Amino acid sequence: MRRRWPRVPSGLRVRLVVAFLLAAAFGALLTAGLTFYRARAAILDRAQETAVADLRTQLDSLAPDLAFPPGTEDLRGLTREIDRAGGARAWHASASYRGGEPVSASRGTPPVPGELRETVQDSGRAAHQRIEHDGRSWLALGMPVSYTGEPGNTGPGKDADSGALSGLTVYAAFPLDDDGADIDALVTAAQTGAVPALALALVPALFAARSVLRPVRRLRHGAERIAAGELDTRLDAEGHDELADLTRSFNTMAETLERDAAELRRLESGARRFAADVAHELRTPLAAMAAVTEVLDEDAASGVLPADTEDAVRLISEEVRILARMVEDLMEVSRFDARAAPVHREDVDLRTLVVKTLQLRGWAHDERVRAVLPERAPVRADPRRIDVVLGNLVANALHHGRPPVTVAVRVHQDQAEVTVADRGPGIPEDVLPYVFERFYKADAARPRTGGSGLGLAIAHENAALHDGSLTAANHPAGGAVFTLTLPLAPPQDASSRGTT
Repeated sequence: MRRRWPRVPSGLRVRLVVAFLLAAAFGALLTAGLTFYRARAAILDRAQETAVADLRTQLDSLAPDLAFPPGTEDLRGLTREIDRAGGARAWHASASYRGGEPVSASRGTPPVPGELRETVQDSGRAAHQRIEHDGRSWLALGMPVSYTGEPGNTGPGKDADSGALSGLTVYAAFPLDDDGADIDALVTAAQTGAVPALALALVPALFAARSVLRPVRRLRHGAERIAAGELDTRLDAEGHDELADLTRSFNTMAETLERDAAELRRLESGARRFAADVAHELRTPLAAMAAVTEVLDEDAASGVLPADTEDAVRLISEEVRILARMVEDLMEVSRFDARAAPVHREDVDLRTLVVKTLQLRGWAHDERVRAVLPERAPVRADPRRIDVVLGNLVANALHHGRPPVTVAVRVHQDQAEVTVADRGPGIPEDVLPYVFERFYKADAARPRTGGSGLGLAIAHENAALHDGSLTAANHPAGGAVFTLTLPLAPPQDASSRGTT
């Protein structure tokens, strides 16, 4: 079984705190490093200066008693005295005369580095060098001895800073254990203080993150309220920093949105009211015109009118019927917009609605239309509105596609589906997203038929009133396919189920 690791928080607060702590840790590390470097250098420099001074002091007291020229035993005795005088410093001294090999009186004396010997001989001055011996750090010193007076008269004196060189060079080395302990103590103190420092840095980090995120959180809540439709949302802008400027810009945006939304609602309401008023005002004269055209149609059918007049009557009659249908469609659209479209649901078999629609429009025996009704599909729907949907879909397929038009009903899971498919060229891909928009006509793809461009839009609205959907697509074999999907009616108890 794969182990699921806990999710690591990755919000802005966490990132701000982590960034603050990283900056604090970097600053503390940089400060500790510089402090350690300077303190270490100061400790070692002090040790070197003290060691040189101590060695010079010892030579001041021991060198004058040395016989010249010194032999090996004389040199060994000198180094023995230096080792004894070193005390707590634990000198390990050696001496050489006129470039000879250094002589030491104690075992464990580190060998004198060749570089140190060359430096002392070339410069004639005291020198020092840090070395490693037996896994320990040592400080090696080299100091030439000069005559205090004339050579051969008074013996050796302090060093080469005054007088002539005597050829005697004394080397001394001592371990830096105590100084190393001081340095280790510095490192330990730095490590010990790092954790409390980071812990203390966490408090201002949380405070800074909170102070930064508070305006951001308010902006987020404000944006959510704007998205929920509360366009009167405003935020208090405190301060003069960038977040305060952002808050003021948010308020300006919200004010602009509220003003534009109010203007759009006003214009939309006016447009809807205008369409409804126009449609309402046109119903009465259209009813009169329809009555007149019916009389003229009867005269045209009886042959009492001249041929030219008969053609004009038929043209006027057709245009009046188109205008009447458009007015009815506009009235229906206005009811949709006002959310006042009535829905009278009944328990009915969807196959029955398909059959009635085809019969009412004379398509039941039309070879251009085929019905495929293999299974029962019970739905709760308004028969009149479903008839409008099916009639618009079949009429659209006959007008814009090619026969045969197939109307099929099937049950899929908990939904009933009606598909209306034709054998035409299909719907262009760039037109598919707009087929259910009001007054949309794909003139470039399909011939003009005189329709209002509201049929598919009304069908789509009626499907939504039934908690269903209406979609358009192209069949792989060619032709357009419209699919009406409605929820199945809940099953009824045997006691309440009627006969059909």
